[in-house]
Amino acid sequence: MKSILITGCSTGFGFEAAKYLAEKGHHVYATMRNTKAKNAGPAKELSDFAKSKNLHLEVVDLDVTSDQSVADAMKHINNCDVLINNAGRGFGGPVEAFSSEECMAQLDLNVIGNVRMLKAVLPMMRAKKSGLVIQLSSIAGRLAVPGFGIYHASKWAVEGMSEALRYELGPLGIDVAIVQPGPFSTNFFPGVIYPEDTTTAAAYDHVASFLDTFGSQSMAAFENPDAPTDPDLVVKKFEELINLPAGKRPLRNIVGLDMGAQSMNDVTEPVRQEMLKAFNIADFDGAKSKP
Repeated sequence: MKSILITGCSTGFGFEAAKYLAEKGHHVYATMRNTKAKNAGPAKELSDFAKSKNLHLEVVDLDVTSDQSVADAMKHINNCDVLINNAGRGFGGPVEAFSSEECMAQLDLNVIGNVRMLKAVLPMMRAKKSGLVIQLSSIAGRLAVPGFGIYHASKWAVEGMSEALRYELGPLGIDVAIVQPGPFSTNFFPGVIYPEDTTTAAAYDHVASFLDTFGSQSMAAFENPDAPTDPDLVVKKFEELINLPAGKRPLRNIVGLDMGAQSMNDVTEPVRQEMLKAFNIADFDGAKSKP
């Protein structure tokens, strides 16, 4: 049994992963913000689910955009073998239409929120010389389309940070793996945040048209029973990575509709390996066994 901390458990991958991994016997800390207000419903549902099945699943109030909230939450969490950095949302619209404050909000949630959680749990993992960090990226961290430039910026940042983090933590016995979901039938599209500057956004009719078409195509895929859009696929990938031996977990793991991103991963992986050799840090790639 492992102690697993998951962020963003009010909906989607986080909500489903909390239930599934708890049923598998793990001690799950399902974190989300506003457990007494906006997210009181999902918080209660998870708590009731845990009680009905006598599971080790605890709901903890945690807002990844707040240093104080993270610190307060960690007072209730004294062990963490696996961190699943899942919390995040997407900002959609032309780049020009977003204010600097809106751009910072996207990066604060999707990138700096990850850093806050890393700083909270890594001291525990370093002390044990073991652990696993699963970083939720997206195929949007490998590919780009119009209308999601700010979101892409956040996910491309997660990709670069996570790859560097893998090399920093590997020699300390800690693994880092990136999960890159394609479009899934979660709350992502209904939860997209659009820019307040609608006047500037209106100058980009072609972007609005693309987003409408992309949204319709995605919804159609969600309704196709043969399309790989069930969120459980991502949850099962979490489980697979958790169960793999330390040092054997792939860096990048695509799940679902890849839109060609798998080909990009396949092409760049040999380049990554050559880079590691060139800098003489191949031994940094993945967790090493405890001394």
